[in-house]
Amino acid sequence: MADLILVRHGETEWSRSGRHTGRTDVPLTERGRDQARRLAPALRQLRVAAAFASPLQRAQETAELIGLTGVRTDPDLQEWDYGGYEGVTTARILRERPHWFLFTDGVVPGPADRPGESPEQVGARADRMLAKVEAEAAGAGAEEVVVLVSHGHFLRVLTARRLGLPASSGALFQLSTGTLCRLGTEHGRPVIAEWNVRPPA
Repeated sequence: MADLILVRHGETEWSRSGRHTGRTDVPLTERGRDQARRLAPALRQLRVAAAFASPLQRAQETAELIGLTGVRTDPDLQEWDYGGYEGVTTARILRERPHWFLFTDGVVPGPADRPGESPEQVGARADRMLAKVEAEAAGAGAEEVVVLVSHGHFLRVLTARRLGLPASSGALFQLSTGTLCRLGTEHGRPVIAEWNVRPPA
């Protein structure tokens, strides 16, 4: 498989304040736009075979600001559906559930349009996305990459699944806003080649 370049969108007001931002379509802050622009030089150095982005505006705008063209929108790249925890901070959840952990416990149900997802459901979505990427990358050249512009928790789960780990292992991979990661191979096995890379200011 071609290397995967993972881009987490830039900062939003909700990411800055620690609110779980799943399907709420919040825009980037000015700092988030600047984070995305600073990634552009790194992307220009790559030969991009295909690019995909979440349909949410924070990912779409990031994809535009980093200079990607021909980006395909895919709903499987959306952030974790946090259900009843949408917009709620971890600190507030822990006051009610002191031992709660997203990657193992999932979320409580929300309204009909935001029912929530379990870690396994997010993992299944990541598997679907990886299958699409693999099909796309089959015809890519040796030096070409596939770029995914998405969200923090989803990309952490996708990384775990790419490495053959359970979705809950996404907990191991801290991922900041406005950063770039590279998933490659070594001796035919998937590896993390670069992680949570933030370009210099």
